[in-house]
Amino acid sequence: MSFSPPPRTRFAPSPTGYLHIGGVRTALFSWLHARRHGGVFVLRIEDTDRERSTEASVNVILEGMRWLDLGWDEGPYFQTRRFDRYREILERLLEEGKAYRCYCSRERLETLRAGQMARKEKPRYDGLCRDRRDPPPEGAAHVVRFRNPADGVVMVDDLIRGRVAFQNRELDDLIIARADGTPTYNFTVVVDDHDMGITHVIRGDDHLNNTPRQINILRALEAQPPVYAHVPMILGPDGKRLSKRHGAVSVLQYRDEGYLPEALLNYLVRLGWSHGDQEVFSREEMIRLFDIREVNKAASIFNPDKLLWLNQHYLKTLEPAVVARHLAWHLQRLDLDPAAGPPLEEVVLAQRERAKTLQEMARNSAFLFREPEGYDEKAADKHLGEAQRPILTALRAALAELDPWTPEAVHATVGGVAEAAGLKLGKVAQPLRVALTGGTVSPPIDVTVYLLGRDRTLARIARALGAGPGAGRSGVTH
Repeated sequence: MSFSPPPRTRFAPSPTGYLHIGGVRTALFSWLHARRHGGVFVLRIEDTDRERSTEASVNVILEGMRWLDLGWDEGPYFQTRRFDRYREILERLLEEGKAYRCYCSRERLETLRAGQMARKEKPRYDGLCRDRRDPPPEGAAHVVRFRNPADGVVMVDDLIRGRVAFQNRELDDLIIARADGTPTYNFTVVVDDHDMGITHVIRGDDHLNNTPRQINILRALEAQPPVYAHVPMILGPDGKRLSKRHGAVSVLQYRDEGYLPEALLNYLVRLGWSHGDQEVFSREEMIRLFDIREVNKAASIFNPDKLLWLNQHYLKTLEPAVVARHLAWHLQRLDLDPAAGPPLEEVVLAQRERAKTLQEMARNSAFLFREPEGYDEKAADKHLGEAQRPILTALRAALAELDPWTPEAVHATVGGVAEAAGLKLGKVAQPLRVALTGGTVSPPIDVTVYLLGRDRTLARIARALGAGPGAGRSGVTH
């Protein structure tokens, strides 16, 4: 009976920009594969592009992964801290004749490429320095190229795409170290995957053409290549490559716009993978059910409306305490103190049917944490005139005596004032709502009054009575 060790997967972003949803989906798939099979998920920062890599981008990657709660088991490893190891392997390949120094000038290579393009040939290095015996030009700079096998086939048994064959004669001798000695992407990836014991490489299918080159380098190092799974790209609703206008923005922008991490992960796991007709998956279900072999070969279409629907679903169904933690962050972004109002779990219960995002929920709830600066002009003209003064006065007196302070008791009190005045409930509730919130929209009036509490409720009614007719003209809503 054969035994397969637990998988070791990795997510290896380059900190040259933001972490977008395509990268997050790749990270999620790698994380799920490791979690399902009791393996290890490694985070590696591929920062060898010193000109474009920034510390700010690194921080965005780490912050995004933490917000999504895609915890890594090892790392983060940084390639810039491994240059000694790359040099060691580079020297080994040179000594064993598996790599060579190339002294071809930029001008020669550009001329070579132009000629090949003119003849409609595939641009590739012609191997001039591969078996060069004459001494190199004095003082000439050089790169290091990998001596790719001249013939044979590289077979990639991809978990998503199936078996893909690459002819070695179509692969030229790629540069593995630049003229300044810095290693290139295809070389560092191979060394890292080997040293870190990566067994499964799950990444975007734009890397598929790199795979045979990386396999050949691994074989030159007498190392076992990992298993590969190349995930198809995500397209915009118009069928074109995903761009900023479609939603290819930093994952943290989704956080800032009020999406829950649970909603975003649920949406991304369904981009290219399915389990029957099921649409909603808990994190535990994702881990239990996800199979990388079941990912579709075709590209996926990004649908912002579906993501928004999922977000609203999670706002309604997640434990209020979970939503409350995220809501607190959004309240703080509005310069509101979450501790200056009612318990956040109660706010969530009151508002979750009325909001599609946390950002919307926070805006709708601002009146609970800070007194409105003024009144909506139309609302005040309609509901805070002289005709409503007796109603508000009666409400203030009745609510001042209310005990216990519960939604049910508030409802009965407001109903009693309406009945005594011979009015429908709405004719009483709406002036009260405007007095308390500055506008005409809030949770049910009994919940609104209950959440504000006795002291704030009485103070705001008094303020509205003192403001008098035309109150909205000098103020603005919250």
